[in-house]
Amino acid sequence: MRSMFTAIAVFVLLGAMSAHADVVTDANAKAAEVASKSPATPPAVRTMAIVQVSVFDAVSAITGRYPAVRAKLTAPRDASVDAAVAAATRTALSKLMPAQQAAIDADYQALIRMVPDGRAKTDGSIAVGEQAAKTIVAACAADGFNAPNTYRPHTTPGVYVPTMFPAVPHWGKRKAWVMTSGDQFRPGPPPALTSETWKRDFSEIKAVGGKTSTQRTPEQTAIAQFWEATLPNVYWPVARSVASTPGRDVTDNARLLALAAMAMDDALIAVFDAKYTYNFWRPVTAIRNAEGDVRDPGWMPFIDTPMHPEYPCAHCIVSGSLGAVLQAELGSGPAPKLSSSSSTAGGAVRTWVSVDDFVHEVAVARIYDGVHYRNSTEVGTAMGKKIGALAVKSVPKATR
Repeated sequence: MRSMFTAIAVFVLLGAMSAHADVVTDANAKAAEVASKSPATPPAVRTMAIVQVSVFDAVSAITGRYPAVRAKLTAPRDASVDAAVAAATRTALSKLMPAQQAAIDADYQALIRMVPDGRAKTDGSIAVGEQAAKTIVAACAADGFNAPNTYRPHTTPGVYVPTMFPAVPHWGKRKAWVMTSGDQFRPGPPPALTSETWKRDFSEIKAVGGKTSTQRTPEQTAIAQFWEATLPNVYWPVARSVASTPGRDVTDNARLLALAAMAMDDALIAVFDAKYTYNFWRPVTAIRNAEGDVRDPGWMPFIDTPMHPEYPCAHCIVSGSLGAVLQAELGSGPAPKLSSSSSTAGGAVRTWVSVDDFVHEVAVARIYDGVHYRNSTEVGTAMGKKIGALAVKSVPKATR
């Protein structure tokens, strides 16, 4: 059902993954690589949301099939969708990631040269894309992404604690795209340390999530290595697997990718709200500080533990939100083969035969990684599915 491929098969599959669908998917692939140059995942996911909403609003101004999310523009007659998408992508990325300007400009030129010269290209089309991006970037400038870090380490007077600050403690306060606030889907607390759920989860992750575990299978190790990656370029190929199916057009894909981007960004807002509300300990802390014989003072997780509280699972909420958007798009019809590759697994490619398989694999990967308990993965996935469903409702599918 899920498998690793030989070198030849990987080559063939990567060719299929990069196959041209339309300008929206081509621009998305380039943007995801640029955004993934960000030093942290939450800002990179925010960048992709701004890019994809800019693209959607530019396309909507031209095709008129959907109302804009935020940038309500008027496009000239016979405007070029391709030129507008290229311009929106470049403008948004230029404003958000100026250090990557050379790559952004090179990607723009690769896209724009595919647009035939003429009035459709020059008579306002580029301006539509640029204005859409400028409007979205300006609207998001005060969303709280750059709030000061006021996190207070937990300690008692005079006692040393590690001085590296945890990641984005302010992220849950950001203005969301489709949620009313970061706490809209806040879950109940993590399980009590006396509960059977906690005992189950503690024992499981101690056994299979350790760096030197002998109980984690080779396949589980491969999954763990693959999903150590968290930046956008590991998720967006999965979305493009759906966007590249036959019968879709550029407006379908502009909507799909905008919904996916908003859902994933809101998912991280929601998960960091919950993480810093509960401040639940990571497995490495719990296992090294356990009482009695279950303590292992030398236990280490398979991967480095992320610098933020454990509960709920962030990877799981992102995959759950993306999965809900993709499943709504597919409906009851068959799913295409979903594919992605991972920089943390040496470029290895994995495929999934259904959206549920993809979402489930992301969740169990974080157990095998040694950084999340099973209950946390289940809660995070459930939260993500609710957020994805809300995103889908924000721009209902229209008839052609």
